[in-house]
Amino acid sequence: MSAPRAYDLVVFGATGYTGKLTAEYIATKLPTDLKWAIAGRSRSKLEAVAAECKTLNPDRIQPEIEVATLDHAELNALTKKTTLLIATIGPYCLHGEHAVKACAENGTHYLDVTGEVMWVSDMIKKYERTAKSTGAIMIPQIGVDSAPADLVTWTLCSLIREKYSAPTAEVILSLHEMKGKPSGGTLSTILSILDVYTFKELREAGTPFALSPIPGPATRDPESWTTKLLGIRAVSGLGIMTTSLQAVADRPIVQRSWGLLGGPSFYGPNFRFSAYMRAQNHLIAVVIHFGLAIASLLIAIPPVRTLLKRFVTQPGDGPTKEQARNDRVEYKGIGNPDVRSPAGRAFCRAHYEGSLYHLTGMLLAKSALSILKDGHKLTGGIYTPACLGQKFIDRLDEGGFKFEKKTYEN
Repeated sequence: MSAPRAYDLVVFGATGYTGKLTAEYIATKLPTDLKWAIAGRSRSKLEAVAAECKTLNPDRIQPEIEVATLDHAELNALTKKTTLLIATIGPYCLHGEHAVKACAENGTHYLDVTGEVMWVSDMIKKYERTAKSTGAIMIPQIGVDSAPADLVTWTLCSLIREKYSAPTAEVILSLHEMKGKPSGGTLSTILSILDVYTFKELREAGTPFALSPIPGPATRDPESWTTKLLGIRAVSGLGIMTTSLQAVADRPIVQRSWGLLGGPSFYGPNFRFSAYMRAQNHLIAVVIHFGLAIASLLIAIPPVRTLLKRFVTQPGDGPTKEQARNDRVEYKGIGNPDVRSPAGRAFCRAHYEGSLYHLTGMLLAKSALSILKDGHKLTGGIYTPACLGQKFIDRLDEGGFKFEKKTYEN
């Protein structure tokens, strides 16, 4: 990107639920001299978003409006105008590739909030080489899928290196609390994935270290037969946990971070990552585990998906600000050093009081600002949230997504 570009960043899909929240966060929280634009298909809807941004913060440079569809020529022209593109148009497996291709080809940095691991795998295979050649820094899954899990894991592994001068044997993550209603876009994505990919393809994308650029460690599975069969795992400091749907998206990204950030030399040669959600007791853990299994079987049936698409919340819809007033999310993680006689272990808590989608908007805006302003020594390629490191975490902490860390001595 040698020649100056018209914009520092563009929010593509700004009239959608997540896109609008991202634009509002940029308007109210990011530096007032930022050159930015909002983009989408409908000028009238974009003008309404711009007007709302002006109401929220009349003292800043307001966003320009760029009308653009998924047409390759239009996206090609748009991505040449901006240093960074935030893509919020999903489901990404149906609509996302056009923006990835244009950004990779034009050296435009790229962020999205997908949780569709198979699609991310496809994008890595198709466009990482191009991104490396043009210098485009591209980070998918930097919303609630999967930035918190990735950043908590990075924090724990960094703390273990600092405190114990040791690699990490295992990080165990608990989605300790997630209070919030899903948007129509989230539900639409879940239902669309099986229309695009087969179970075989989804299994392949979910195999250990499938997204890692280097082969992963051949370590033993940390889960007991009780965990596999009943979905119960109890860990001191985390409590009783059970199967987490979010782990499907988070695990491959954490394992890709392992490979991108040095593999054996940083996280460790025997590194394992396990992710669960908190359960109040053993019975609830079993109920959640089997409930998720039954739900997965049901949505695998095409007529069931068709019915759900007709009656669930539609894309673009989501909880109102009043409905999201008491939302919150909290993660807790334990990291065990990879030494024969561990002297202790690391603990991290990350929490946010507010809407999950406001958090996603902040994650997008703060990561964009970090790429633009923090001097990361990243060449082009497809990265993970953890590759933005402590500078990104510090920006999130300023925005209210708090990270706390400490060590426990044995």
